[in-house]
Amino acid sequence: MHIEMKDIYKAFGQNRVLSGVSFELKEGEVHALMGENGAGKSTLMNLLTGLYKLDSGIIKIDGREMYFSGPKEAEQNGIAFIHQELNIWPEMTVLENLFIGREMSSKLGFLNTKKMKALAKEQFEKLSVSISLEKEAGLCSVGQQQMIEIAKALMTDAKVIIMDEPTAALTDREINKLFGVIAALKKNGVSIVYISHRMEEIFEICDRITVMRDGKTIDTTNIPDTDFHEVVKKMVGRELTERYPERHPKPGPIVLEVKNASKKGVFEHVGFQVRAGEIVGVSGLMGAGRTEIMRAIFGLDPLDSGDIFINGKKAVIKKPGDALQKGIGFITENRKDEGLVLDASIRENIALPNLTSFSPRGWIDHKSELEFVDLLLKRLMIKTASTETHVRSLSGGNQQKAVIAKWIGIGPKVLILDEPTRGVDVGAKREIYQLMNELTDRGVAILMVSSELPEILGMSDRVLVIHEGKLSGELSGHDATQERIMTLATGGL
Repeated sequence: MHIEMKDIYKAFGQNRVLSGVSFELKEGEVHALMGENGAGKSTLMNLLTGLYKLDSGIIKIDGREMYFSGPKEAEQNGIAFIHQELNIWPEMTVLENLFIGREMSSKLGFLNTKKMKALAKEQFEKLSVSISLEKEAGLCSVGQQQMIEIAKALMTDAKVIIMDEPTAALTDREINKLFGVIAALKKNGVSIVYISHRMEEIFEICDRITVMRDGKTIDTTNIPDTDFHEVVKKMVGRELTERYPERHPKPGPIVLEVKNASKKGVFEHVGFQVRAGEIVGVSGLMGAGRTEIMRAIFGLDPLDSGDIFINGKKAVIKKPGDALQKGIGFITENRKDEGLVLDASIRENIALPNLTSFSPRGWIDHKSELEFVDLLLKRLMIKTASTETHVRSLSGGNQQKAVIAKWIGIGPKVLILDEPTRGVDVGAKREIYQLMNELTDRGVAILMVSSELPEILGMSDRVLVIHEGKLSGELSGHDATQERIMTLATGGL
């Protein structure tokens, strides 16, 4: 399938999102679409699949002008879209999610569950996915939900697949398997639009790259004819020096200590310390228990046994409110469901954990609240027309920044960051890393869970590696390498 989008314009009210964008997708190519958060990448693809109506411009498919009334019609015509924000129905089973809207029936009109299970298992085997088809999708990890979405798209026999940050929640092993599937699809003539902020992936699997900036097309180049620095310069409109800012840690006293923490069937006998001014990276394969340990520290899930100490004193944390009072902030990996109130404004989201500081006499001092929110919006360079804009309307990366702003505002002693740069562009990533450095310079203790090994290596002073619910090893920042981390993550010594 050959797709041409020419001179595309789109505005939402007074906010112009796309201005004369052009994009071409050839048959059987993997085409990277890159740009900073808010550049218009996802909007462009939503126009292609009919989720939004374009204001002006032309879309041609195989030489014919064609405009879809919605994603369902696009899918029927061979275009599938794997969205960055997962479209999972949490109360339904994995099998029901895979076939929602595409259920198979027998000749008598009954659901053909046997056939659907066989097809689902076949697709899961191709992706090396091991998830029970009867499991409620809401009980699956974010990474597992991502694989369900990928499997769902692959089962449509699409001629074009749009992948928006498909590897954001996946481990290296799962990413390699997905790349194998992409190579096989390409060989069969399937075209893929690959939206990602992970530069290494772009240069590994893509044929061409189109860079967008501020709602405009900057350039389209063959991958062999460009490099990392050239792409970054086109994306951000300036030179970007090092990917990871230098760290000069000066660890202080122990702020957080976890002793012998266990939760039956999830993790056991986990113990570690984090000092003031230190970034401790937490690595491991998906399902190893990294996120679950962080959730327990924050009081989201109760511990069966074990103790948590803050500044040497035993802390009773049974709910997030207890953690908040102890000075612990938690940036969750699932910003959509747990990190934000999507239908509330940016102001309300950022101010939410800090309401007591704006309400000295029981009512909110809106002037102080606005000054506080404005300061954080500027500091994190969150792109928005107004503080009253609903968070739902922000790009994925700006939503992530809003979550970070929310928790920085409490002035935490301990900050837990679970996948802090997921879905964030290369320029914004560096801003977040610099912010982490500033926080540790002020004595904040940071625990950072990340599936990106370069991020773990680039920002961690020490690395904890989790394997099957146990702490399999600890490495100093100087001793940590990808090989050593992966050895520990897979059960080696």
